[in-house]
Amino acid sequence: MLTLKILRDDPELVIRSLAKKHFDARPVVEKVLELDARRRALQTESDALLASQKQKAAEIGALMKQGLKEAAEKAKEEVAALKARSSELLAARDASEKEMNEQIVLMPNMPCEMVPEGVSAADNLVVKTGGPEVHLPENALPHWELCKKYDIIDFDLGVKITGAGFPVYKGKGAKLQRALINFFLDCNTAAGYKEVEPPVMVNAASGFGTGQLPDKEAQMYHANLDDFYMVPTAEVPVTNIFRDVILQDSDFPQKLTAYTPCFRREAGSYGKDVRGLNRLHQFDKVEIVRVEKPENSYAALDEMIAHVESLVNKLGLKYHILRLCGGDMSFTSAITYDFELWSAAQQRWLEISSVSNFESYQANRLHLRYRDQNGKTQLCHTLNGSSLALPRVVAALLEDNQTPDGIIIPEVLRPYTGFDKID
Repeated sequence: MLTLKILRDDPELVIRSLAKKHFDARPVVEKVLELDARRRALQTESDALLASQKQKAAEIGALMKQGLKEAAEKAKEEVAALKARSSELLAARDASEKEMNEQIVLMPNMPCEMVPEGVSAADNLVVKTGGPEVHLPENALPHWELCKKYDIIDFDLGVKITGAGFPVYKGKGAKLQRALINFFLDCNTAAGYKEVEPPVMVNAASGFGTGQLPDKEAQMYHANLDDFYMVPTAEVPVTNIFRDVILQDSDFPQKLTAYTPCFRREAGSYGKDVRGLNRLHQFDKVEIVRVEKPENSYAALDEMIAHVESLVNKLGLKYHILRLCGGDMSFTSAITYDFELWSAAQQRWLEISSVSNFESYQANRLHLRYRDQNGKTQLCHTLNGSSLALPRVVAALLEDNQTPDGIIIPEVLRPYTGFDKID
């Protein structure tokens, strides 16, 4: 969440910045500052009463020594009244602070200056295009038909077992899935990311820490009895490893990678663009997460983008990289770059990765800090990226590598799959 300091120091900057995300921050900012002023006034009054209590308590001792019991009893009554009033003030202060924090978490992160203006995905900025041109055979099939033809992913069986959006991977389809996970993890660890295997259910505090709660409850699967949430991305449990942590200078950089299944309700998703692997409720994804000092976070972001790009290039897929406009960014992000693959069979771009810098927004919610050289604690910056989300990677691999004799497996994956063709 945004820090109280920036809201106090430059409220107009916050209001102007959040307008780029099409969020009207003025009413919230004004309410926060009003509650903050009230909270501080109550604290000041409470501090004055505490000083009076101490003074009166000292007087009671002196009066008792002088044998002035009646005066001492009166002073005790005054102290009791001061304590009662102080308790009222502290309760009012705490209520104001609670309401203030509830208002602050309603505000999204401020986009950085590089974020372009825009309302929707149509306004995102293409910053790079790469990969080979795709030349498909005549009568090329979309991936959902290829999955059925070669019996590698069964969408109907998934509906029977669970429901739409929960496919069953079979035979070479299952092996391809496992091969991609291992390939991505190996590439990430070779790039210096430490592999972790986190839980795939998290508590509400973890959801709050990374900004999924209270913003995205409708998109998350919730186990009501235990109040746990199925992870929508490995970002949530991995970043929460650092919740309530104070790092030292020598601890940087923190670079972690993890594979998890991901669960998203995707409420409201329908139509031809969600067919097959294009939009699922359960899918596999490998994630990279970094924690950096503020002055290093944008260099780290560039490194992450280059790393994800290297994965796409190794798979030999056509792609472009987008810098998202203000209107298409997530609630928590300061800047996001999306990777999309070109599906020649579907004639559309398929998103496979988002790489984001959250600056101090998540760290403030997580109480994630570091101790600088002067011994003062500062908020860290957090970053994450998909490396990669599997469903649309699989879709593009199947569609772009189809031939009349079968689907050719990219050479880098063959040591992982154990076969070079699906037929």
